Amino acid sequence: MSTVLHLRAETKPLEHRSCLTPTTAKALVDAGYDVRVERSPQSIFEDKEFEDAGIPLVPTGSWIDAPEDHLIVGLKELPEDNFPLKHEHIQFAHVFKQQTGYRETLSRYENCLYDLEFLNDANGRRVAAFGYYAGFAGAALALEIWAWNVTHPDGEGYPAVKPYPNEDALISHVKGSIEKAKAVNGGAEPRVIIIGALGRCGSGSVDMCTKVGLGEESILKWDMAETAKGGPFEEITQSDIFINCIYLMGKIPPFVTREAINADKDRKLRLICDVACDPNSPFNPVPVYDIWTTFDQPTVDVSGIESGPPISVISIDHLPTLLPRESSESFSSQLLPSLLQLKDRETARVWADAKKLFKEKKAEL
Repeated sequence: MSTVLHLRAETKPLEHRSCLTPTTAKALVDAGYDVRVERSPQSIFEDKEFEDAGIPLVPTGSWIDAPEDHLIVGLKELPEDNFPLKHEHIQFAHVFKQQTGYRETLSRYENCLYDLEFLNDANGRRVAAFGYYAGFAGAALALEIWAWNVTHPDGEGYPAVKPYPNEDALISHVKGSIEKAKAVNGGAEPRVIIIGALGRCGSGSVDMCTKVGLGEESILKWDMAETAKGGPFEEITQSDIFINCIYLMGKIPPFVTREAINADKDRKLRLICDVACDPNSPFNPVPVYDIWTTFDQPTVDVSGIESGPPISVISIDHLPTLLPRESSESFSSQLLPSLLQLKDRETARVWADAKKLFKEKKAEL
């Protein structure tokens, strides 16, 4: 009997990415897997693209009533509800680091949750990650909003964000916005500090800053060596944009605080993009905000600022959907070698380890 994978339609608003693409779904079918794909009104991949690849389509939301031995594959978390989850699920769930509401959510999974964030290779490195495109898109949005603030000194908020058809279109748009801002800013470009610059996410941010034409002297690249002394860091408040790209593993001294912001009387900081985006974690190293933002409302102001210009925070937890096709193809192709081991998931190390972790987290409840 073949292993059945059921790709559910994403329900998170404005989430256009997909864990499986027509290319990777076909590769799984060619390897003997039975793949079904739910019709999706918001996926960047049209239903016809899966049909043309020979993948059968099933109704939206039909995963709930699928046979219990089917593996349910998704990307982002499920909507809040209280019915028990009897299938095995593959997705990002955001419940293994004690995030807000994790007890209620984790307790719903009665079979197994293979959390995509914790699928690791033999060296402990994630087998698949959106990190590069998260950093790339986060830097793009940060630069775009910086330029908007410069050209809209009246304080008019940045409008809703929509995905771009491809990387070139995004780069061209951001580059144009920066040039308009420089024209009214005495030719000055923003100074950007990127923490976590050596990782996947940070390298994406650095690449975006470079591709839109920022000079090397305008990009401050920090990683573990620079942050070892412990924050808060004056270099952040003296930069126009701070992009946080670290992978949060535990409690560390905060990188920036309201007190540090208010203490810097010559502050330059106007914008924070928290690509790591852990506002509900007790370990959040950017403790100046506590909510997620959305593509509809991409920023939130930092409260408690006593003087100087306001500071906005971008805290969107699905930034790669700004480039949904490229980021999905990249992630899914990275994940494919592990997906091809699912028929042996009880013994294949990556899946066996993920199941062991799930059981440990459930036991902690």
